[in-house]
Amino acid sequence: MPDLQHVFWIGGAPGAGKSTIARRLAASRGWHHYATDDAMRAHAARTTPATAPLLHAFLAMDMDERWVRRSPDVMLETFPWFRGEGFGLIVEDLLALPPNPCVVDGFRLLPHLVKPLLNDADRAVWLLPTPEFRHTAIEGRSAPGEQFVRRTSDPARAARNLAERDRLFTTRLRPETARLGLRAIEVDTTTTEDDLFDQVTTFFRL
Repeated sequence: MPDLQHVFWIGGAPGAGKSTIARRLAASRGWHHYATDDAMRAHAARTTPATAPLLHAFLAMDMDERWVRRSPDVMLETFPWFRGEGFGLIVEDLLALPPNPCVVDGFRLLPHLVKPLLNDADRAVWLLPTPEFRHTAIEGRSAPGEQFVRRTSDPARAARNLAERDRLFTTRLRPETARLGLRAIEVDTTTTEDDLFDQVTTFFRL
């Protein structure tokens, strides 16, 4: 097993506040922050159709095929990062860093992939947002984020498909974390950033 006991993991569905909490935790503790979302483009370039077939099939699609013409269920089942493609590249990156405390965040941190890397289950937590919380979070972002749906022929439908896909992903994460004995936090519209930060640091025993 790779020696990653200096790593704290924050997984969960898109729009749950993972990056916000990870950045705040890293800043408050002087830790390194590794955002898996930021590595996606570089990781895609390090794969081949043989090592990441779902990813390369996705990259070959036009925007409508990705987000408009397929059902949310199909989008969920074929989205490469939700199926664990490229997770090994995250591990490679972490092993290449100095072995100092590090907080990692991203929806690519699937519970069944992270669990074997843990000696202590208290080093990992998953954030599970309600659809209402996620909608509020996405609407409040200043970065372009998921505004890529505007590059489709039907942005409204694309946005609905994406929201439903992510709801289905959250629904899948909930029983998986429970089955594996891993911690999860339900995030709804009453949850403030301070509340979430306090819950995460308590789970991490900081």
